Amino acid sequence: MLSVRQADRAGDLGWVVMVHGEVYHREFGWTTAFETMVARIVADFAAGHDPAREALWIAERDGERVGSVALVADDMPDVARLRVLLVSPAARGLGAGARLVRQALEFALDRGYRRVVLWTVDGLESARKIYQAEGFVLAGAEPHAGFGHPVTGQTWVLELAARRHSMVR
Repeated sequence: MLSVRQADRAGDLGWVVMVHGEVYHREFGWTTAFETMVARIVADFAAGHDPAREALWIAERDGERVGSVALVADDMPDVARLRVLLVSPAARGLGAGARLVRQALEFALDRGYRRVVLWTVDGLESARKIYQAEGFVLAGAEPHAGFGHPVTGQTWVLELAARRHSMVR
C-alpha cells in the first residue's frame, strides 16, 4: 500500500539526501556535487523551515520509504518552490510521484501561495510528465555545469490561480 506522510521521523531527512545521491549516480553518473546540493537543501529546511508555510513529505510503500518532495517558501512573496522530488526505482509507476506533487500543491493552495516554481534538468522525463499534468509550464532553460557532465537546467512555473479556478468547477 502506498501512503504519503510528513517527513517527521528519525532518518527521513538523511534518507532524502542518501537516496538522491545513490539513484542519480546510478542512473545518470552524477557526482557527489549533486548529493551536496541536496544535502544543503535538506539542511536549510531542517535548520529553519516555517511549518505553517513549508513541508517535506515522504512516500512509503508497505512501510518503506520510496519517495520525497518538499515545498518551501521562495525569496519572492507568495511564491513557493518545489524541491527534492524523487521516487525510488522500485516504486516507479505506482503513482507515488504524482501523489507527492499533488500533496505539495494542495499544501501550497491551502497556505495562500499564488505561484509554485521548480528547477530541474532535461532528461528527467517522468518528472516532467508529472509537472505538465499538474499544469506547470516551462518558463526557461539554460546550460548548467551539471553534476559530472553538462545538462540543461529548466525552470517550470505553475500559477495557482488557474488551479484554484479549475478546482472550483
